[in-house]
Amino acid sequence: MKTRIFDPTRREVLAGLGAGLGAGLGASAAGLMAGGAVPAMTAQLALQARPATLALRPGQPATPIWELAAVSHLGDVRLKRGDRCEVVFRNGLPVPLAPVWYGLNGPAAADPLRGRAPTAPDATETSIVSVPNAGTLLADFRLFEDGLKQPARPLPIIAAETNSVAADRDVVLLIEEWRLRPDGTALAPGRDPKDTSPLYTINGTTSFELSASANELLRLRFINGSQRSVLAIKLESHEVQVMALDGQPAEPFPARNGALVLAPGARADAFVDAATSAPFLLHDGKEARQVGRLTVSGKLERRAPLLPPQPLPPNDLPDRLDLRGALRFDVALGAADAGWVRPANFSTSSAPAFRTKAGRTIVLALKNLAPVATVFHLHGHHFRLLDKLDDGWKPYWLDTLAIEPGQTQRIAFEARGPGRWLIESVVTDWAAPRLVRWYGVD
Repeated sequence: MKTRIFDPTRREVLAGLGAGLGAGLGASAAGLMAGGAVPAMTAQLALQARPATLALRPGQPATPIWELAAVSHLGDVRLKRGDRCEVVFRNGLPVPLAPVWYGLNGPAAADPLRGRAPTAPDATETSIVSVPNAGTLLADFRLFEDGLKQPARPLPIIAAETNSVAADRDVVLLIEEWRLRPDGTALAPGRDPKDTSPLYTINGTTSFELSASANELLRLRFINGSQRSVLAIKLESHEVQVMALDGQPAEPFPARNGALVLAPGARADAFVDAATSAPFLLHDGKEARQVGRLTVSGKLERRAPLLPPQPLPPNDLPDRLDLRGALRFDVALGAADAGWVRPANFSTSSAPAFRTKAGRTIVLALKNLAPVATVFHLHGHHFRLLDKLDDGWKPYWLDTLAIEPGQTQRIAFEARGPGRWLIESVVTDWAAPRLVRWYGVD
């Protein structure tokens, strides 16, 4: 069968679904039990910031990069919902850094921009992370990109459900973008990409291969680990059933035309019944290219036929939101004078974007004033994307959203986690700076 190259419109690509909630590293107030007893540690994770290389050009020397690596794990980092995890972070790079976790909800912890200094070069820090929700998480250094000498790879982290999920295999697909100079070196984001060419990888390779048996049910955790680009990923000739977005279960639905559209940092869990060998196609809004392949051979024999996918176990987010009694705030994106600053200049002594009492429903009107699509990320909470008339919401939760130029999108969430939380904004231009503000929940 001839491969059909998919060709979403620019509007479809830029209207992509979102990515990565944040909670900083640190001891959580939720970690204390009644009477002051501290629950036992249930997991350990050793992380290291270090130099690395990637073979991005066949037959040419490997490209130097930086990475966040889990030196305590041989394969994927897999924790469980409810874990209390001791995290030991070693900074082996020449600039102060700290991992920032995207996808965790819960009480505020002292993250690197809200009171805790990043870890100095050649230093080690130990902290505690509580894992209150299952889902596909991401840890990286994007809040420190102004100081990065090399582009840095993020680290996918899986928080498994406490109940088993019916899938034969669970596979992470980390999609990354690179800007390569003619000499083969890679440019860190936030710099002018003049004289560079884009290149995309899945799990660090330009020709990703996934082998499966026919009739094998795959849980594919797609992560847009890029720093600036909204990307569409498609597995040809297969129905892709979306089960979760940004680490939160969704009402299962088929991906439109079989393609997932993800903003930078976004995650999507999809179930695929492997049927036939097919390419993975990536679209960056300009062209489609093959970045990998599913190779199907043999047949997986089952005692009983597959049932339709059931929703993933919920993560205790509210069933309903009180939109009538909501506090409403306008947040301008892409505006130089709207209170946004680079992370290196951030201080909580600045004015918050908004403040609220815990338990209130918040509706934000996000208006993109930039001439290109802008990506918004909310730390500390997941949100619903509201319908145009505020009379309902999409059947999924997000923490990241790409907004087209001149457009306004409204989102709603219940302010549950007390503390000072970050919001991020970055336009979809490699040279653009990442900007932050904060909001308070009392």
